[in-house]
Amino acid sequence: MSNPQPDDDEEGDRTATNIFLVVGFVILVGGGIWLANAMIDARKADECLSSGRRNCTPIEVPAR
Repeated sequence: MSNPQPDDDEEGDRTATNIFLVVGFVILVGGGIWLANAMIDARKADECLSSGRRNCTPIEVPAR
């Protein structure tokens, strides 16, 4: 008959797969948040330029 308990190799493979999936999920969510923030910043800059203002992205110059 079949063995009801999983082998150590199968359990190790399952653990490695779960770790890989969690890392991939974290990277995917982090990339999505970064992309959403970049799109929000681009939209704000576009709205500022569309309104005719010139100082939408000020350049900071160090003091002399």
